[in-house]
Amino acid sequence: MKKVISISLGSDKRDHKVKTKFLGEHFSIERRGTNGDKKKAAHLFSELDGNYDAFGLGGIDLSIKVEDNKYYFRDAKKLIKGVKKTPVVDGSGLKNTLERIAVNYLVDTLNIDIRQKKVLVTSAMDRFGMAEAFNLHNSDLIYGDLIFGLGIPIRIKSLKALKVLASIVAPVVTKLPFELVYPTGSKQDNFKESDDKYKKYYDEADIIAGDFHYIKSHLPKRINNKIILTNTTTKKDIKDLKKRGAKSIITTTPNLNGRTFGTNVMEALLITIIDKDPKNIRIEDYLDLLNKLDFKPNHVPLNEERVNINE
Repeated sequence: MKKVISISLGSDKRDHKVKTKFLGEHFSIERRGTNGDKKKAAHLFSELDGNYDAFGLGGIDLSIKVEDNKYYFRDAKKLIKGVKKTPVVDGSGLKNTLERIAVNYLVDTLNIDIRQKKVLVTSAMDRFGMAEAFNLHNSDLIYGDLIFGLGIPIRIKSLKALKVLASIVAPVVTKLPFELVYPTGSKQDNFKESDDKYKKYYDEADIIAGDFHYIKSHLPKRINNKIILTNTTTKKDIKDLKKRGAKSIITTTPNLNGRTFGTNVMEALLITIIDKDPKNIRIEDYLDLLNKLDFKPNHVPLNEERVNINE
């Protein structure tokens, strides 16, 4: 049996473990949160090194990629400094592929016409694949990086502007303590009520897309008829979205025993099957394996009786 574990800066209330089978091989897949404790996470990486086939780095990105440049988060590099044997991935290698698949899934499988639909991508710097895919479908996009990341009420409306912003911001942001730019630990446990400063951005969108912790960080009490396209969700998250009136939720990773794991976990799983050094794995390798696994986004209808988005 192959073993994969995600060690995350996120809350341990989101921990989960399943045993499953892919392509005839048995897997143990686990997620372990450290409640924002960076020392504990670094210790776990060192302690478990060599005991697992692959590590997922959760709750923090290893880097931000802007065009051909990569900017590494200082905190992330410290977390995995002691790892010598087990390969570590943060989901970025797979994320770009899965997010494009998920956007196409809206169109090709769910028959949603997203041309000119208003799409809010809460943070696009770590979701370039998703941002580009919506752009290719001519959606009416707002990139909320300044709004949700820095609290600056400025809508970014073009990929060109986003890339310029990323080239300026990324070298600075990656040197900051990660908890200043992303919710970690207990901040992930509960939905934070939106105030009027943020509510208007959700209200004007047909589709709310991006990292789930950014999405829920200022989510209004009502999000009637909104489609949510995101990553990791729990049963509690889905229940809350339904209560708030969301139309449906689509996650980029499939449901495993009642919840979806983050892309870092799924990338860790896939590299154990591909059996290559992660540095040598190409997009084509992921696509080929995803097709063999019949890997599809997970679609959960919530309040489908509401007005159809295509109307």
